[in-house]
Amino acid sequence: MSFAFIFPGQGSQAVGMGKELADAFPAARAVFDEVDAALGEKLSDLIWGGPIETLTLTANAQPALMAVSLAAARALETGFGVTISRAAFVAGHSLGEYSALAAAGALSITDAARLLRKRGEAMQAAAPAGTGAMAALIGKVDVEIAEIIALEGGAAGTVVVANDNNVGNVVISGSKAGVEAAIAAAKAKGVKAIPLPVSAPFHSPLMAPASVVMEEALAAATILKPVVPVVANVTARPISEPADIRRLLVEQVTGRVRWRESIQWMAETVEKGGGGVSMFVETGAGKQLSGMVKRNAPDAATVALNVPADLEAFAKGLG
Repeated sequence: MSFAFIFPGQGSQAVGMGKELADAFPAARAVFDEVDAALGEKLSDLIWGGPIETLTLTANAQPALMAVSLAAARALETGFGVTISRAAFVAGHSLGEYSALAAAGALSITDAARLLRKRGEAMQAAAPAGTGAMAALIGKVDVEIAEIIALEGGAAGTVVVANDNNVGNVVISGSKAGVEAAIAAAKAKGVKAIPLPVSAPFHSPLMAPASVVMEEALAAATILKPVVPVVANVTARPISEPADIRRLLVEQVTGRVRWRESIQWMAETVEKGGGGVSMFVETGAGKQLSGMVKRNAPDAATVALNVPADLEAFAKGLG
């Protein structure tokens, strides 16, 4: 059986995530200790004790979710002998791409934590509070319809497709006026549009100042060739070369998260007799990505690795 590890992004955070892993596996605890040291603060206290309002702040949620993902990956390796290198691919949703790169050895945990803290701060600072917005288009919508809705909203201000999660779940992002106009356009087409409680218009051109910050930060970071190919958000195709990784992580700040295409490409390589995947293993916090996989690749199996029992069952299933 061929499988891929996938790593969640913002929205999956919850107070207490990863605590059972840290208590059960010294290698998992060591990940949280390394992240705390990298940031010069006890982020682990916030992860396990809250409050959720502080944990959800972009600059905290991004390194926190990476820490939980890497804790699960290290626990799986040290506790059950299942290494990342056994996967056909790794991929992560937005910030999860950094988790995927760290799990695959392209980034150190220390560098991933510092880059995600900087990324979170830069994305928050790029658009003053109240100037940007995001909305989820739900139901009878695909990326083509979402692009039309964004185009119509664009008459009032910047608005683009930010996350192509799956058919029936596409996120738009941009200026407050543009997104509000797009929401009206969506409703006129019978598409449900839900404003999202986010602090900035992520994955839109309004994040350009943050991409400048990340270009400088990534240029100074050590990036190695990953032990398995990483399917990039921006291209929905695997990358391995450090120069490509740097370039696409910069583009990712303003670019679209092509998650639907990423999952479908990995699944379709199996159907074509290639080296793709028939199981997607969500590693870290929550099960949001597993739900997306089911809508993007209905024939693929999904597993979520959140607590020690999940890791044990997955490892036993591999034989």
